[in-house]
Amino acid sequence: MSLLHYNFESQYLFGSTQVSVILPDRRGKISPEEFYGSGKKYPVLWLLHGTSGDNTDWVRKTNIELYASEKNLIVVMPSALNSNYSNWPTMMMGYNFYDYLVKELMPLIHGWFPASDKPEDNYIAGLSMGGRGTIKFAVNFPELFSAAAVLSAVPMDFANIRDHDDKNPFMSLDDPRLTNTIANAGGLEAYKNNEENVWRIIDESVAAGKKLPRLMFGCGECDELLYQCYIDFHKHCDEIGLKADWYHLPGYKHEWAFWDLAIQHALEFFGLPDRNDIQ
Repeated sequence: MSLLHYNFESQYLFGSTQVSVILPDRRGKISPEEFYGSGKKYPVLWLLHGTSGDNTDWVRKTNIELYASEKNLIVVMPSALNSNYSNWPTMMMGYNFYDYLVKELMPLIHGWFPASDKPEDNYIAGLSMGGRGTIKFAVNFPELFSAAAVLSAVPMDFANIRDHDDKNPFMSLDDPRLTNTIANAGGLEAYKNNEENVWRIIDESVAAGKKLPRLMFGCGECDELLYQCYIDFHKHCDEIGLKADWYHLPGYKHEWAFWDLAIQHALEFFGLPDRNDIQ
């Protein structure tokens, strides 16, 4: 494969940023002139990192380059700081990642690389914080993606937000990770009614018969922080009639060993053919 680390100045992030891109490589029997001049467009996986990570995480800690090569797949891995893939207009001079991905990075990749912009050729996946971003983009922009893989993250029911919750800090108002996000949204009611409330958006989409991307959720069964949330959300999906692919393995925690296996399952779930089967 070809691996590109690309730096550019972003309008929405108010400064320079970096994205890593895996590109399909030339097969031995095809001449460089034929391969690079073919005009062929390839499917794209938008692959998001977790908290405290960056655009290099997936390349350094999994075999995603090998898996992408087997699928003739472009993989786009942006750096998102600890933004939760949200807009933070008051952070320094502004850091609006939610807008950046859709309004800037996607047009850049589709316009400057041999990347298909057809929704049926675009997929999104991520782990932990990146899983949270994945489901947020998938349900708020269902017209952009064919399928999504949410790894070690699930939507939370904002109706369960409490002043204090020992079992689930994501729903606890004494946890700065939540209070900062709520303040950024303009208060609790605004937070419940904006794009962050994926649980509500899924419920409303299913009730209205709105088409969503095909969804996969994965979690290690020894992930003490998230596995019960995963089980609870699975039950909720069954209750509202949302069909999804559920991938969980015993013995795995919130760890790269699980995510390397889970991304392989995700590529199979997406239905991407192996390169040897592509004419």
